[in-house]
Amino acid sequence: MNRSLIIGAALSAVFVIAALVSFVWTPYDVLGLDIPNKLKEPSAAHWLGTDHFGRDIFSMIMVGARTSIAVAVVAVGIGMLLGVPLGLAAAARTGTLLDEVIMRGNDLVFAFPSLLIAIMITAVFGASALNAIIAIGIFNIPVFARLVRGAALSLWTRDYVLAARVSGKGVARISFEHILPNVTNLLIVQGTIQFSLGILAEAGLSYVGLGAQPPTPSWGRMLAESQTMFSFKPHLAIFPGLAILLTVLGLNLLGDGLRDWLDPRLRRAKR
Repeated sequence: MNRSLIIGAALSAVFVIAALVSFVWTPYDVLGLDIPNKLKEPSAAHWLGTDHFGRDIFSMIMVGARTSIAVAVVAVGIGMLLGVPLGLAAAARTGTLLDEVIMRGNDLVFAFPSLLIAIMITAVFGASALNAIIAIGIFNIPVFARLVRGAALSLWTRDYVLAARVSGKGVARISFEHILPNVTNLLIVQGTIQFSLGILAEAGLSYVGLGAQPPTPSWGRMLAESQTMFSFKPHLAIFPGLAILLTVLGLNLLGDGLRDWLDPRLRRAKR
């Protein structure tokens, strides 16, 4: 089996399991302050040390994984839920006004990075994890719309699609019965990649104070809070930074492995 797929799946599984376990157990309460034990180095009592409030860093990373994964899952879900139908519609009506409106709308969204979208949303509704989800989700919509449109355009000329049209099936029915199943592999791979980018975006938004708000632990905010103490307590930044790095690396390797595994042409080329 593909090495990237195995390594990526293993790294991703570690953080998913940590996030799931955090719902029922963490070594310490992440909301409890323990000032006498603040800024402790890694030890048997606190495996990754404690922060400036005495909170256990390992426990916070576990709960932070839950926050990051939840934001990324919902954001990617929004992107797929809205982007896939738009891409199918654009491909089915290529060259028409509908296609032009959808694609120019995609260009408009791409012109505003997710951070800028989050700033605009925050200016109106305030900073929160929900607004981070909306910002990342909006940015994901054109990604999936473009992907599906590009893949679907070539499928509309296939014989089985022409046969479906001759049999009297409508455009919408053909899109969902014949086109969508044949782009599912691409969606799985792209969804994995966007999931990793969603975790990175959530960390970036939390770092500047636009993501999950205190007291909810967040990897990005842990980095922001530790930057002034990095010179004498580097573990405060190293461990959440490694969590972000390994999670994103694992998901990217998983996406590459899935691409190779699901595409028979790539499998044959590597033999």
